[in-house]
Amino acid sequence: MRIKLEVASIERVEADALVVPIFDKESPGGGLPSESAQAANDLAGGWIEELYRSGEFSGKEFETAMLYRPPGMKARRLLVVGAGRSDRFTPAGLRKVAGAAVRFLKPKSTPTIALVLDSGAAAAGQAAAAVEGAILGDFEPDQLKTDKKDAKTVDTFTVVLPGGDESLAETLRSAQVLAEAQNFARTLVNEPANRMTPTVLAARAREMAAECGLECQVLAQDQMRELGMGALLGVAQGSAEPPVLILLRYRPIEESGGAHLGLVGKGITFDSGGISIKPSEGMDKMKYDMAGGAAVIGAMRAIAQLRPPIPVTALIPAVENMPGSRAQRPGDIVATLSGKTVEVLNTDAEGRLILADALTYARTLGCTHLVDAATLTGAIVVALGQVNVGVFSSDDALLQRVLAAARAEGEKMWPMPMDEEYKEQLKSAFADLPNIGTRWGGAVTAAMFLKEFADPTPWVHLDIAGAAWLDDAKPFLAKGPTGVAVRTLAGLAVNWK
Repeated sequence: MRIKLEVASIERVEADALVVPIFDKESPGGGLPSESAQAANDLAGGWIEELYRSGEFSGKEFETAMLYRPPGMKARRLLVVGAGRSDRFTPAGLRKVAGAAVRFLKPKSTPTIALVLDSGAAAAGQAAAAVEGAILGDFEPDQLKTDKKDAKTVDTFTVVLPGGDESLAETLRSAQVLAEAQNFARTLVNEPANRMTPTVLAARAREMAAECGLECQVLAQDQMRELGMGALLGVAQGSAEPPVLILLRYRPIEESGGAHLGLVGKGITFDSGGISIKPSEGMDKMKYDMAGGAAVIGAMRAIAQLRPPIPVTALIPAVENMPGSRAQRPGDIVATLSGKTVEVLNTDAEGRLILADALTYARTLGCTHLVDAATLTGAIVVALGQVNVGVFSSDDALLQRVLAAARAEGEKMWPMPMDEEYKEQLKSAFADLPNIGTRWGGAVTAAMFLKEFADPTPWVHLDIAGAAWLDDAKPFLAKGPTGVAVRTLAGLAVNWK
């Protein structure tokens, strides 16, 4: 999708569809407080006000109404999209409105779409959100379907700012980079496990690194064995597919010698549960268990193009968790890279095992701050549903950095407790610690397990199990992988001070 900025009044905009966000009529000042909405209404002879009066359109989120051949405009269609209450409207809301507009219009043969915004102090943030929403809304999960003869595309998305500034073009470029990186991650997650093995994931990461100017190194099984990554290799031993540890490195032009950010992403390309096998219902979705790894790879794609001021190293341990004849068994004890031993009480709690070795290795590489992203627990889905990412941390300063980045990028994240009392569940008579606690507070005890391998380095853990996948399509986003955390991780690096 080509992204454009146009500084022009709306009657001069040439497009297959001109989109105007319209607020809920119950908003302060009514539903037409914005200049662009009022201008569209006036040009269309009061059409929007008539929609309100008739009750056909109220301005609630994602409602739509379309006028063909709107009078006084060069655009072929005028689409109004409900944006909710004006006093609650944010760039995150606009991101969804833009996505909903693209998803509504794309099947209707609209290769060129323009969205009009008001100028002002918030223009840059809103313009960026509109671009991100349009690109994210354009993503489809049907990449392996063969019959696409009737498929429609959106070729150009234009942000229209009637009183705007051409200098916003760089803002739009950055937004495009972030959204395309998020879609790149979604594409990786969407691949079925027979097409996205650990080896294939490494190849895709290497290709991306070559295109974007990142350093890439892939550690093979023998190298990990020499290093002593027994936890990671224990998970992998039940699969015929060999494990890999993907390393991606970004180096700024001038290194200050200060912070070095480490991003760690869980890359279980398929999770059967191992010997502690999962129920068959829903197991097909377990191709998404590498969404944390994909998010980190996507973030590195954006980081390479946006050039933050600090070095960033990404580590993606990638394995299959399968119940093969050599699979690890409940009761097995593995030695981790850190030297600590772990009693494997449940082979379906495998993500924390591969992350344990990756976090330890990140520390040996000189990372001064660590953030991991993982579809780690079903418990976080019970706690937060599919709305919020659960955030756990050993360091309040880094936690606040991550939460600020998430707010800026419109990704919902919720801080979770890390009280020492939870650690009482992680006791084993036979090893330094078990890989699971009791059934209570499972997301917290999983995080407490990881903390053992991150300490004393400042560390944040993102449990994205609920937010990384949509079981049903939203008006603004297709069913399937969401690419959550890509923008937050990239934004954390780009705005590091």
